Amino acid sequence: MNAVSTVDLCALSAAELARRVTSGAISAVAVLEAHAARIEERNAAIGAVVSYDAERARAEAEAADAAFARGRACGPLHGVPITLKDGIDVAGLRTTLGTEVFDRMAETDATVAARLRAAGAIIVGHTNVPPFLADYQSANPLFGRTSNPWKLERTAGGSSGGAAAAVASGMTPLEISSDLGGSARLPAHFCGVYGLKTTEHRVPTTGFFSLPPGAPRTVRVLASLGPIARDLDDLELALSIVSGPDGLDTEVPPVPLGRGSCPRLRDLKLAYAPTLPGAVVASSLASAVERVAALAAEAGVRVEARLPACDWADMNELFGELVPAITASTERTLGWYLGALDRRDRIIGAWDRFFRDFDALLVPPAMTTAFPHCEPGAPLVVDGNHAEYFGQGALLAMANVAGLPALVAPAGHDADGLPVGVQLVGPKWSEVALIGIARALEAAQVLPGFRSPPKSEQAR
Repeated sequence: MNAVSTVDLCALSAAELARRVTSGAISAVAVLEAHAARIEERNAAIGAVVSYDAERARAEAEAADAAFARGRACGPLHGVPITLKDGIDVAGLRTTLGTEVFDRMAETDATVAARLRAAGAIIVGHTNVPPFLADYQSANPLFGRTSNPWKLERTAGGSSGGAAAAVASGMTPLEISSDLGGSARLPAHFCGVYGLKTTEHRVPTTGFFSLPPGAPRTVRVLASLGPIARDLDDLELALSIVSGPDGLDTEVPPVPLGRGSCPRLRDLKLAYAPTLPGAVVASSLASAVERVAALAAEAGVRVEARLPACDWADMNELFGELVPAITASTERTLGWYLGALDRRDRIIGAWDRFFRDFDALLVPPAMTTAFPHCEPGAPLVVDGNHAEYFGQGALLAMANVAGLPALVAPAGHDADGLPVGVQLVGPKWSEVALIGIARALEAAQVLPGFRSPPKSEQAR
């Protein structure tokens, strides 16, 4: 038995897989075969990966090995198989947005797909989403339902439920997701992985949620693209690959990412809140925030219970009004839209002032842990009481309204063994700093890092 056969390749980070391929320790084909076997083993139960193109993936893996053998320059993801959320165009791959209305074969790569390919990644398929990416669960008439790899009777979340479930279960080491109202962060919390909502306009959205030819782009605020991973270094690596202007999405400025680091805890100042105004939060999630804040303080971080001085009711109301307006599901006048943007400017200003005093804000990422599969909109049970299904937004929308980056990181498990995450919200353009804060908290054992779901549950 050789050394490679004793290693679970599906448990390695994307960066480590690329290092092994480009050092000649293992072939890209072997890495692909391991992940293909994992998809074959677990996807029937979980329902995360859709539009899987095994033949093309094999050809690209063989080409990657041939390029390495010829001594060609290899990118930082050379030979690494990944998936992308359905809705991110990949040339020659079926893209649906979870609905027949958008079911088509993409002709060109989205910017993020092209950049990942140029870095050496092999895009093997898409991951499942709800119709139009518009639900906190991932189920649609085309591909069915995505289940949580920790407990199959629970949801993986939405709209990036397929992405988070695929990463957690080892079907892919890396994903790119979207987030207009928690679509990356909620599933990351439910599935126990890292999910990064980037600063608005950090990553080009060219080729994402493509509209019919000639139709004007409607979603110009609130939404962003960002990575989901099991490893903080992978999160930062993916961010470095997909960020920056592409000459097509003209609203992406050339703001540098900065260099990653692991800051000294005594140099950090964190605000925290176990709940937010207008939100319902399970005691297990509120306790996780308080526990992390207390442990961080013991480790030397300056910690203070504080929230921005803004009108939280108006912020949540504005989010609810803007989403249907920018997605063209509700008609509004130009005067109304300009007034809404003015309200938004005042909210952004309040957050900017808040972050003059703090490096990040620590808050819960959802009302509860992964809830049982249910009809969209059905009441949820939180600590024995019924809560509004769409109330999740009260813990997520603030980052979208203010255009801020937010990172969800694993923080343990509840009494039922389900993952519990915490959310770190930072000032604009601070994605790398947020990753560094999470890295420092993990080094101090304040945060535990990623833990794999039980294999027996995933293969049921």
